[in-house]
This record gives sequence, C-alpha cells and structure tokens, in this order.
Amino acid sequence: MITYIVPLVLIGGLTSAGVYLLLERTLTRMLLGLLLIGNAVNLLLLNVGGPAGNPPVYGRTSNGAQTDADPLAQGMILTAIVIAMGIASFVLALAYRSYQLTTLEEVGNDPEDTRVAERADDDVVDRDIPDVVPSRDTDAPDELDALPGAEGSR
Repeated sequence: MITYIVPLVLIGGLTSAGVYLLLERTLTRMLLGLLLIGNAVNLLLLNVGGPAGNPPVYGRTSNGAQTDADPLAQGMILTAIVIAMGIASFVLALAYRSYQLTTLEEVGNDPEDTRVAERADDDVVDRDIPDVVPSRDTDAPDELDALPGAEGSR
C-alpha cells in the first residue's frame, strides 16, 4: 500500500488549526474550529478508505478498475457531514442567542466556577464529613457479612 504524505500533512494542518480555533473564547472561532476538525476527519476517512475502484453497486464498472471501492468509508463520510452540519447549526443558534442576550460574542468566565475555584484554593475543609469514620468490620461474624457461618473457609 502506498502512503501519500501530502494528504496526511493537510489533515494534520487542518486538525491543528481546528484545535487552535477551538481554544479561543469567541463562538464563531469555536465554530470554525469544529468545522475544520470535521473536514480533517472526513479527509482522514477518505484517505483510509483505500484506492478508488468500481462503484459499490453490483454490475457496475468504472474505467476498467479491478477492485471495488469501499462503501463503508463513503457511508461514514456522509454520516460525518450530516453530524457536522447539525453541530454547526446548534453552535450558530447558540452564538446568535448569546449575542441577543449580552451583545457579546466572547464567552466569559462563569462566576460560580470562579467562586468554587477560589474556595478550593483556600483549602476549605468540608465540615459535614467527619475526620474519622468508625469501622464496623471485625473478624467476628455479624449482619454485614455475606455468609456469617463461613469464617472457617478463609
């Protein structure tokens, strides 16, 4: 099997650009990052699907090819395209609603998360949890044992 380096470099570039954009705080950049990663996955599936061949329909030939094309890769790519469009429409609706409410497109820090992080930094101990939990496990058989009369088998 021959591996071509250009599609692999293109897939790596699209993935890295998509991850970079996904780490931004602006919703449109996040959307573009998701779309770039989706396209990189589609190219990866196309590359892994193997060489071109006859269509996966019984009795059809294409330019004298000897083998059939893999229909699984084609089906997975079509499914991935539909899922990517669904995610894109959801993120667009989310960005539009966020812009309507705050007239900002940038995602800010959640005040509750900030408060919890500050509380964790202060090493506040929860007072509801006792320091020592009494243990009821003894060697003598009691109601917690699964088989109270089988202590000789240990």
